[in-house]
Amino acid sequence: MVGRSGDRQGTAGEAPAGRHAAVHSRRVRVALAVWAALIASSFAGGAILRARGALPIDRLAPLHADLRLLTVTLLPAAAFGAVAVLALPPLVARTRFGWALLVSYGFALAWAVLLAVSADGLAAPLTHPADYLAVLPSVGDDPLGWLASFTERLPGYPTHVRGHPPLAVLLLWALAAAGLRGPTWAALLVVTAGCSATVAIAVTVRRLAGETVARRSLPYLALTPAAVWIATSMDALFAGVGAWGVALLVLGRAWIGFGAGVLLGALPYLSYGLMPYLLIPVVAGVVVRVPRATVLAALAGAASVTVAFAAGGFLWPAGALATYAEWAPDPGAARPYLYFLVADLGVLAMVTGPATAAGLVRLAPDGVRAVVAAAGVAVLALDVSGVTRGEVERIWLPYAVWIGLAAGMSSGRRWLAAQVVTGLLLQALVLSPW
Repeated sequence: MVGRSGDRQGTAGEAPAGRHAAVHSRRVRVALAVWAALIASSFAGGAILRARGALPIDRLAPLHADLRLLTVTLLPAAAFGAVAVLALPPLVARTRFGWALLVSYGFALAWAVLLAVSADGLAAPLTHPADYLAVLPSVGDDPLGWLASFTERLPGYPTHVRGHPPLAVLLLWALAAAGLRGPTWAALLVVTAGCSATVAIAVTVRRLAGETVARRSLPYLALTPAAVWIATSMDALFAGVGAWGVALLVLGRAWIGFGAGVLLGALPYLSYGLMPYLLIPVVAGVVVRVPRATVLAALAGAASVTVAFAAGGFLWPAGALATYAEWAPDPGAARPYLYFLVADLGVLAMVTGPATAAGLVRLAPDGVRAVVAAAGVAVLALDVSGVTRGEVERIWLPYAVWIGLAAGMSSGRRWLAAQVVTGLLLQALVLSPW
């Protein structure tokens, strides 16, 4: 009788668990179906609009890119991806956390670089005549003079410079002034900074939800499909700056709070589209209850950036208005709003991968869920505003690395393999100017 009773209790206990697993499995399948449908409909809608002449500058809408087919040259990246799927999870699980961060950073760098060199190489995107490096001769030996006249001379600058505040150009100028001239050094700066977001976000997650969750996230942060555009788009640099600003803030020490504020305060001067990004450090700071002294130090650091630019003759509101005036008659502004309202989210789905879609329906720790939601709200704000119509495969990078945290809630190597395959397919099929 006791045995039968125990059997009945075991069966009764197993039934709710089985139902829960079935419900969860259905949710994951629905999430993946939505992920695939969003991407497919974005490309189908883009093809129809292009056939009707509504998307003359986007040949592979919703991406600003062309179709291609890489084969043999992608083999090193594919081989590395296969090894990484097998090796990286146990490595980050068994080593000390500091070593786990370092190993993950190495894998992130190798993944991004191998993808890039399978095609045109690491530095090729930065050699485009519309990119930031093209304006360095105008800066010359007088960066302060250039900064003071930036807004006034904006119409004469290359496309990317006209669409952004001046800080990115000044960073590249400083790199060249230090003797590290040319697109190769600029590319190394961008990729090393962009891949370092893997470390910074893991440090943040450790404070938000503990070391176990941070370790689970590391392989997905390192092998993200976004690596296709981390190497090499300047927005990868922006992603690294923002991630480290958040990480330094949540560490909670007053003496590094000022540095966190400087990094976060620099974001609006790197890209006008990074204003909503500041919601992420606010939410992360609330979750970990950053001490008041650290908050004050961070605010002072951010204010110092604004004061420095104002003293140099650049006022952010004036620059934003001048950029909008330049953007309004641009062909990009004529892109259909309603199409890109949806299709830009399809691009985000591609950049973050299927494991992120699956992870979004899993139960995540409150802190992780909060920062992922903050990044999502920031993306939606930009999307609805209409100022990010197209080209978001690079614009979303600072946000995508945070939203991609959801992928770490998935379990099993098959999800990590799905991320790697997504990155390989993007690199194999998409010829992007960045």
